[in-house]
Amino acid sequence: DLYRKVFVFRKDPSDAYVVLRARLEQPLHNFTVCLRSFTDLTRPHSLFSYATKTQSNEILLFKPKPEEYRFYVGGKFVTFRVPEGRRDWEHVCASWESATGIAEFWLNGKPWPRKGLQRGYTVGATAAILLGQEQDSFGGGFDLYNSFSGELSDVYLWDTGLSPDKMRAAFLSLRLPPALLAWKSLSYEVKGDVVVKPRLRE
Repeated sequence: DLYRKVFVFRKDPSDAYVVLRARLEQPLHNFTVCLRSFTDLTRPHSLFSYATKTQSNEILLFKPKPEEYRFYVGGKFVTFRVPEGRRDWEHVCASWESATGIAEFWLNGKPWPRKGLQRGYTVGATAAILLGQEQDSFGGGFDLYNSFSGELSDVYLWDTGLSPDKMRAAFLSLRLPPALLAWKSLSYEVKGDVVVKPRLRE
């Protein structure tokens, strides 16, 4: 149970990462991924990377610069421009549905204008899911200068699109529906220089 805890990625650049294990029964036609990050990086960095054998950027949350997030599904991406962070925690949720190709992006509990991405696509189920590195091959192929350094917390993955109420609940750390990956019951393995520590403040 990682309640009120964080992963601290200590080095920059880094070869460290965290492997997450999700119980995926079938391919995803809808999903929502949420997480909280705290960093002073200004270079590009990967937050959440979900790769299959055929597509290394099956799902990717990537921050190429402080005022931009990229959300990938099946190797294609949409960009969400954001205010440059005030060196504080940032909570992001990204959701996608195959039927409409609608991609939603929420930052700190607020929605951004929706965009279109990969309508009719299906996300594969046999996945390597990593925090802190971007995969260029299944479970590997890292560029150290895309690595994350800082603190990560509150990582979730659902096989549905969350309602606006639940998106806000995720930001506020309230009760959430059962998830494929849930911070309070996370199955994970640390690879390299990552330390689990209590959160410094609420």
